[in-house]
Amino acid sequence: MNYETFEHEADIGIRGYGASLEEAFQNAATALFSVMADIGTINREEKRTITVTAPDRELLLVEWLNALLALADIEHMVFAGFEVRIDGNSLCGSAWGEKLDRIRHELKVEVKAATYHMLSVQERDGAYVAQCVVDV
Repeated sequence: MNYETFEHEADIGIRGYGASLEEAFQNAATALFSVMADIGTINREEKRTITVTAPDRELLLVEWLNALLALADIEHMVFAGFEVRIDGNSLCGSAWGEKLDRIRHELKVEVKAATYHMLSVQERDGAYVAQCVVDV
C-alpha cells in the first residue's frame, strides 16, 4: 500500500510513501481523503489545480494538504486522484474528484486541518515518507 493512517490520541495520522518526493506527497493526499470518505466510491470527473509554496518540504506538505482541504470545503468536492510537481519550495498539484454526495461517498470523519504534529518528510533507502497528524 502506498499510504496508511495511524491512530493518534483524538486525531489521526496519515503517511504517504513513494519512490519520489512527489509520489509521497500524492499518496499523503490519498491518505488524507481516505480518512474522510471511501475513496473507492469517488469518480475522477473534475480536475482542480493547486499551487503552494513554503520554506521547506515539511511545511510544503502541510500547505498542500490544507489547500486540498480548503478547496474540497469551498467547492463541496471529494478527491481521489492526485499528481504533484515539486520545484524547490514550490508545489503545483492536480486533484481529480467530484461533487460530494453524502450518501454515495460513505463519509467517515471530517478533517479540519493538517497539523505540524509528527510532521516529517524523509528519504529512507531511496524511498520517501511524508507524514503528519490531521485534526479531526
